[in-house]
Amino acid sequence: MKKLNLLAILLLLLVSCNNDDTFVPQCETAYSLGESNITHSSATLHWQDDNPSASYTIEYGPTGFVLGSGSTANATEKSITIIGLQANTSYDFYVKSICDANNVSILSDVRSFSTQPPLVVAEFRPNLSELNLFQGALKNLQPSVYTFEYKLNTALYTDYAHKQRIIALPPGESMTYNGDGLPNFPDNTLIAKTFYYNIDDRNELLGKTIIETRVLLKVNGEWLTGNYKWNASQTEAVLDNTGSTLPVTWVDNSGSTNNVNYKIPSDQDCFTCHQTYLNVTPIGPKLRSMNFSINGINQLRALKDRNYLTGASDPSTVSVLPNWEDASQPTEARVRAYFDMNCAHCHSSGGFHNENYYEALKLNYETSFNDSNIYDKRWSIMARIQTSIDGYSMPFIGVTTPHTQALDLIIPYLESL
Repeated sequence: MKKLNLLAILLLLLVSCNNDDTFVPQCETAYSLGESNITHSSATLHWQDDNPSASYTIEYGPTGFVLGSGSTANATEKSITIIGLQANTSYDFYVKSICDANNVSILSDVRSFSTQPPLVVAEFRPNLSELNLFQGALKNLQPSVYTFEYKLNTALYTDYAHKQRIIALPPGESMTYNGDGLPNFPDNTLIAKTFYYNIDDRNELLGKTIIETRVLLKVNGEWLTGNYKWNASQTEAVLDNTGSTLPVTWVDNSGSTNNVNYKIPSDQDCFTCHQTYLNVTPIGPKLRSMNFSINGINQLRALKDRNYLTGASDPSTVSVLPNWEDASQPTEARVRAYFDMNCAHCHSSGGFHNENYYEALKLNYETSFNDSNIYDKRWSIMARIQTSIDGYSMPFIGVTTPHTQALDLIIPYLESL
């Protein structure tokens, strides 16, 4: 009898528990955390979980932040876009799933990501670092991911200085094809050229002496010039549009020690060379001057692939300015290419000399030899490019030491005419 009573009590308890208690599954933890659409100030965070329905709390902050001290955001979907982040910064984030007020998951595993570097600032700020043209230590001259570093087939000579050239376009904008010369640049384009000497050209790991970074900005359809002079410690460059002279020493590839009194141009000097019909105009980045391959990749193709250049169907449709140092090219083509880059900005229609004095020479590469007047002025050209007499030597600005290697090509050519 006692056994029957005990069994009845147990059955009653079981029935009572089944009627009163409902099993609630534990809210599942989010997993497979990831991120996408990362910019300098935002990122889209996403994750997975196996809950039938849930909302989410996301906690995030600089990598290594203490839980509970980070910023929080709430989401009803399995993704959220976070804004207001700091550029070039590593972040951690966690996700907590909320099935209801009394059923919350444990925190997910941590996920880390990094924001992009800051955007280029197309303004003349007091310090070069404020323009965000470079990432990392300024003296390393590592271009921002938002810039395009380019080279020229035939480059401007400036007392044997090396040059780094970069273009930064406003986000979402492109240059547009306008023939073989300069493309059409959108407003807020920034073009920068940094001049430097290797301490020893035989070993670039020994470092460099950076002198100046010249900047062109296109604002409301007009180009403006500015110049940043680097300090001796190579940690910063300051906007300074006055001219100055700086003694520089370097060792060349032959092991010879060279000295030059490098002339940093004034703002007026920049205008003298860059003017076309009294308007400031870029000189170097003509499409024909960039139409060649570096490491197997054509520069114009690279510009198109990055949506930096539109309208040019194929690089093969753009002419090529010869490399003046290419001995496989005809001598006249090499000399004319050198004149085009080093002389034509003044000696061409609209240039400083031809507008202010007389059209003695027209040295654009595309000008025919007969129309260039090179033959008539050959003796004057030879006299001026072989001297360093200030006010008489040519090029008129930016050169204090004759370009020996170029003279070895140009003088015999002119003498042969």
